[in-house]
Amino acid sequence: HGVFPQNVKAPYPYSDDGLPPMTADSDYPDCWVSIAFMAAATTRLRFTTAVYVLPLRNPFEVARATGTLSLLSNERFVLGIGTGWMKDEFDIYGVDFHTRGKRMDEMVEVLRKLWGGGMVEHHGQFFDFEQLQIAPAPRCQVPVYTGGGSAIALRRAAYTADGWIGAGNTAEEVPGILAELARMRAEAGRSDLPFETIIGLTTPHDRDTLQRLGEQGMSAGVNAPFEFSLGRRSTLEQKKRAMEDFAEKMIKC
Repeated sequence: HGVFPQNVKAPYPYSDDGLPPMTADSDYPDCWVSIAFMAAATTRLRFTTAVYVLPLRNPFEVARATGTLSLLSNERFVLGIGTGWMKDEFDIYGVDFHTRGKRMDEMVEVLRKLWGGGMVEHHGQFFDFEQLQIAPAPRCQVPVYTGGGSAIALRRAAYTADGWIGAGNTAEEVPGILAELARMRAEAGRSDLPFETIIGLTTPHDRDTLQRLGEQGMSAGVNAPFEFSLGRRSTLEQKKRAMEDFAEKMIKC
């Protein structure tokens, strides 16, 4: 998100009561600065936004920031995007909430042109520009993963994206989602292309469940965010121990 209004009228689509898990005073540090900071201190970790509300933003600014991140991190950055749910935020930005899906689809097209390097032009419904370029361009296209659990969101992932990021699902829901993504990717003629599924389970983790889902096509999972597993305030040592515990129980053989 860009901003968080004091009074949010829009219902959050991923909770029973319509209330979001975050509040107005929840920390939202800038994602590009944060990822650059972490990428500079690591060599193997990959980073993604989960998810960045793309239709709010300017595609030229996003292309420059993400292209630079890809270069400086040695292609360890993935752009995770979503259409957004908070109409209040779109109203503040002065962006039409009701056309956000079409706007995001066109923005991805624009981003991929700009990431390709050299002079490019675009003439679409929301963006129209003559020859221009952003330099330096990334060495290769930045992978784009899309989020959202609706039918249209799954279709967007299958038809246009390089991966899908779930918003939280039970273990029982996952096989159906994976099957639907596989069906639509085959329908789109994209079954042979790389595709990652990052799925956060809302049910307790166990290795047997993760292994079973992995065999059915789930390529990545999500450890519970610290706010949920440790509470809103926790020390660095507590965070490190939680990560080590997860690695010991769920990752190591």
